[in-house]
Amino acid sequence: MKKVIQPVKGTRDFYPEQMARRVWLYNTMRNVAESFGYQEYEAPILESLDLYAAKSGEELVKEQSYVFTDRGGSEITLRPELTPSLARMIAQKQNELSFPVRWWSFGPFWRYERPQKGRTREFFQWNVDMLGVSSPEADAENAAVLATFFQRVGLSPEQVLIKVNNRRLIDDRFNAYDIPAEKRPAVSSWIDRREKLSPEAWMAYGSEIGLSPEQITNLKGMLADPDLWKQSAELTRFFAVIDALGLSKFVVFDASIMRGLLYYTGTVWEAWEVGGEIKRSILGGGRYDNLTRDVGGDPIPGVGFAMGDVVITLILEKYGLLPREMNINPAPVLVTVFDQECLLESFKLANELRRAGLNVVCYPEAAKLQKQFKYADRIGAKVTLVIGPDEVEKSLVTVKNLVSGEQVTVAREMLVDTVRKAVGG
Repeated sequence: MKKVIQPVKGTRDFYPEQMARRVWLYNTMRNVAESFGYQEYEAPILESLDLYAAKSGEELVKEQSYVFTDRGGSEITLRPELTPSLARMIAQKQNELSFPVRWWSFGPFWRYERPQKGRTREFFQWNVDMLGVSSPEADAENAAVLATFFQRVGLSPEQVLIKVNNRRLIDDRFNAYDIPAEKRPAVSSWIDRREKLSPEAWMAYGSEIGLSPEQITNLKGMLADPDLWKQSAELTRFFAVIDALGLSKFVVFDASIMRGLLYYTGTVWEAWEVGGEIKRSILGGGRYDNLTRDVGGDPIPGVGFAMGDVVITLILEKYGLLPREMNINPAPVLVTVFDQECLLESFKLANELRRAGLNVVCYPEAAKLQKQFKYADRIGAKVTLVIGPDEVEKSLVTVKNLVSGEQVTVAREMLVDTVRKAVGG
């Protein structure tokens, strides 16, 4: 046997069953985003490498991006994230847009990473951003879009939580504990690794990066204080909105959320499966107030989050929340071909029904009717139509309802109404 060429490592095939789930996920995201007034947009899949060199970290550009030189000599990359493209698009129309802008997108991205559970090289990502306003209330609304999505797909606060922190609050704590600015990235990384190390190893690592026993004690106290957020005016206003929206059970304060603090300028959040098997965040988001500056525009405040489809799909699958039975065939009607002489009549009939607004499959060749009926059953059709020599002569059509088993012969001019009733539309 010939060896079948395999897909590129880290990519996925979407057969109709998997595609139907992806479309369901996309439609759910669309409905939630639009319920908050967010508008859909899209950016190019190909971007100049210069755009990412200006906006993204060195690791993303040099180690994770798919980069090539095109025939004109320009360095091009398959987009690894959307924020730089968003910044470019906003900067280009900065004086024409009506702020605040609420935009969302769902599309493919590529990163050259080691494929593993919950991580692929090609993935789809939901991006939701509000631009042009810097209030904590805007932050809360953006996080509320995410919490509402969790509600919509049936996830509970016992399964997923949105954990929130604030960069300015943590900077104030670092100032109080005399942690110098140059050491803060290492300290943030140390805090982020708390759950990944044993208590002894974590304490030892803190000493290795130069923290004194007193600083370690202060930082442990900070992490253990569930009411620390009340010292932040931003978080106080943030949680007031979350409470007003009835989403408090989904959104909690957690001082250990550190990833992204160097990128974000205010409130940040990550969503996690509660006590789950997936030891990585579902997504990240937060406030960034320097959008467009690095791509040549005036700084515009913004807040947003991005969620890939891989991890959330694993979680939905784990809790049995993915649609179990989806009819992947969009056409509920199959027109059979009685014989070669009637083939064109079958195609004409199918066309009449399509012009009436019905989705119709026409069997592409003459074959035994039993074979065609079995095919109709396999693809999930609800109705089969037979138009043989007798039907053609008398302008009739035989309609078989595959759900009820009922079979009737009707005049051709009555066919559309009969079929619509049979398929429930």
